[in-house]
Amino acid sequence: MDQVGRELGVRYVLEGSVRKVGSRVRITVQLVDTLTGGHLWAERYDRDLKDIFALQDEVTQKIVESLAVRLTKREEDRLARKYTDNLEAYDLVLRGLDFYFGLTQETNLQARQIFQKVIDLDPQYALAHSRLGWTYLREWSLGWTQSPDSLERASELAQRTIALDDSLSDGHALLAETYLWKKQHDDAIAEAEKAVFLDPNNAERMVDLGNILAWAGRHEESIGWIKKAMLLNPICPVGYLWMLGHAYFLTEQYAEAIATLSKAVDRQPDFLPSHLILAGCFLKVGQQEKSLAEIEEIKRLIPSLLPEAWKQLPYKDQRQADRFLDALRGLGLKI
Repeated sequence: MDQVGRELGVRYVLEGSVRKVGSRVRITVQLVDTLTGGHLWAERYDRDLKDIFALQDEVTQKIVESLAVRLTKREEDRLARKYTDNLEAYDLVLRGLDFYFGLTQETNLQARQIFQKVIDLDPQYALAHSRLGWTYLREWSLGWTQSPDSLERASELAQRTIALDDSLSDGHALLAETYLWKKQHDDAIAEAEKAVFLDPNNAERMVDLGNILAWAGRHEESIGWIKKAMLLNPICPVGYLWMLGHAYFLTEQYAEAIATLSKAVDRQPDFLPSHLILAGCFLKVGQQEKSLAEIEEIKRLIPSLLPEAWKQLPYKDQRQADRFLDALRGLGLKI
């Protein structure tokens, strides 16, 4: 446990297990001090599945009491808030997120179908609206479609989420990303900062802000936010690694970019953006053979990317866009 604490940079670890049999669920939970290995609190619950939300509240309260944490009013409100009373809808959102982070066109569409089903089950479930919006934003940002309807649909769903729950950070983060791809950088940064303010311990909100700052030309700030997000979420999605590698590329820290993007490629070999920047980095440092190997991967994956996608890169400084495109042309890509 001491090693876990060092690797994650935390003092306390919550661990446990869940077993479901029919309509019953058994949950074992224990809160451990990583310095001493001692248990601050442990409990086993046998409940009906329909009581799962009440059980979540109870476990959360026990943790707060065990750590003697003093919460702010905003933190108390956030912990007490119920986003849905529909257990099936809640479960489907978790399943949809798993597909969404698959980072492929197929898994993105699977996630969309699931989030739409959630909305059909509970039209007031704000998070389902924003997560559906992210699937439209992703297909636009990764060049799987060039229909402006996708970007507009993402924007509409962001606005719908905010109308349902203005305090939900996910809606503001989605709106920020739609502003980014419309090249309204100041509005994008403002919404991303609001999302961080609403949920300051959420790694997703930090990395969203970092990503937008990179495209807006504020590279050093971008790296700082993304690294902070990765500290909060050490076992982070591949997208975090790509965003950090992109920021390193923009600051000409090619060795750091290569190390970061190589990890991304190892974890998700079919994520095209990682190969694109990695190939450019290898070219910049004179590693021609490795650059050519990345080009082969790009050629394998590039049919999923529409040619017009190259023209929509949301850099605030057009010179940065030109530099990126020139690097790709230098690899022999016809764009």
